[in-house]
Amino acid sequence: MNLQYVYSAIRFFIVVGAIAVGFFALYYIWHLAYPFLIALLLAFLINPLVDLLQRKGKMHRALSVTLALLLLIGIISTLLTLLINEIVQGVVYLANVLPEHFTELVNYMETFFMAQIMPIYNQLEDIFKNLDAEQRTTVLENVQSIGTSVTATFTDFLQAIAEGLRNFFVSLPTILTVLIFSLLATFFISKDWYRLGNWIKSKVPERVQDSAGNVYRDLQKALFGFVKAQLTLISITAVIVLIGLLILKVKYAITIALIIGLVDLLPYLGTGAVFVPWIAYSFITGNYSLTIGLAILYGVVVIQRQIMEPKVLSSSIGLDPLATLIALFVGFQLFGFLGLIIGPVSLVVIKTLFHANVFRDLWNFIIGIKVE
Repeated sequence: MNLQYVYSAIRFFIVVGAIAVGFFALYYIWHLAYPFLIALLLAFLINPLVDLLQRKGKMHRALSVTLALLLLIGIISTLLTLLINEIVQGVVYLANVLPEHFTELVNYMETFFMAQIMPIYNQLEDIFKNLDAEQRTTVLENVQSIGTSVTATFTDFLQAIAEGLRNFFVSLPTILTVLIFSLLATFFISKDWYRLGNWIKSKVPERVQDSAGNVYRDLQKALFGFVKAQLTLISITAVIVLIGLLILKVKYAITIALIIGLVDLLPYLGTGAVFVPWIAYSFITGNYSLTIGLAILYGVVVIQRQIMEPKVLSSSIGLDPLATLIALFVGFQLFGFLGLIIGPVSLVVIKTLFHANVFRDLWNFIIGIKVE
């Protein structure tokens, strides 16, 4: 047996083992100290703003961090306040108009039932009467089975909603605690950002510093590019929806367009979470012109999203459109909504590691070539 192959196999398992241990360590650290990892991400995101305030405003680093955090909290609080205000106004509006629309819907359902369902029911009843006793029993058992299944499904759905609400309220103290720790840790990490960076550099070999620096710069570009891309996409969606609703003369067009723009962030559902029920309701209530207009508008929004998303993401984070599309799909399949972020970021990491020759160095280590 050639000892070179044996040593290569051993080095291969060493590399695989080190990667596996690294992932396990990250998983364990995440569950143990995730507020501080969140803080590290927040500090990373606000660092350009902190540097700008420190440089342009001639401020102390701690004051710049404080202002950046206050600005971040202010923006989030303002958005939440506006969202809650819009929801309250929407509820008030629905409380005023819903009874009338509900009456129309009930009248339509009564007419539809008498004109369409009753003749079918009478035919089925005649067919049922002509069946023998065994066939009637089988039909009744199947109907009861379907009813039981529907009831069980609906009950499970309600229980899931109730359990989700209960878990949310129970976890509120934990959420607040995590938020406080994350904000405090963000302040201290951001305040000592460059001091911590210099300390890490002093402990890491220069070659690793170069590779890590490339990964850091590409990740920074990817993260900010991803945020920019998503803002661009939902802005395009909101503008298209606004124009369409104004043409259709829909009330509260601006508010609805903003809500649909935000809903566009939802994976798979997206704008369909608003458009599909709205189109169905318009059709049922006999408003066919609005139904056709909303359907056309929904089709335009879906098509532009499918066309624009890979191009905008690829231009913002520097990836090939097809590779970006694959990363988005695989990431969502593996991790859900967060996968829409994890997928492209993972692709950026892989691309950066490749350009930094990390994979080449690992391969040279496995086959026994000395890495310079």
